[in-house]
Amino acid sequence: MSSFELADPHVIELSVEPADIDEYEHVNNSVYLKWFDRVAWSHSAKLGMSMEECIRMRRGMAALRTEIDYVLAAVRGDAVRVATWIVATDHRLRVERRFQVQRASDSATLARARTEYVCINLDSGRAVRMPEVFSRVYAVTSEAPDA
Repeated sequence: MSSFELADPHVIELSVEPADIDEYEHVNNSVYLKWFDRVAWSHSAKLGMSMEECIRMRRGMAALRTEIDYVLAAVRGDAVRVATWIVATDHRLRVERRFQVQRASDSATLARARTEYVCINLDSGRAVRMPEVFSRVYAVTSEAPDA
């Protein structure tokens, strides 16, 4: 049974692929960013904002800053659970997500991260005020102790 650090996680399960493994025989740091992106899009779609809808609206949430704490290495053969939560929003421009990666076999935390996103115009790449639908969809899903 998983024991994520925040309530009500949105979780996807992934398997470590051979291409994820680097010369040190563990999952390369860059792979975690891909996992965070996958779970964030999965969560956004569940909340009602698919990538296709963002492209149609010409608006999106782009990563502005990411902090990752690598706790334990994921290795060949591991299955992982990647969780996300929206922990803060100003309902105008910014949203903060938290992430946690657990090894499925023992629920050990492998990594924790936080990413601050900013709403952008997909045509100009510039920051813009969130459309009203973004403000509704990207609402806080879990309270973080230090959010």
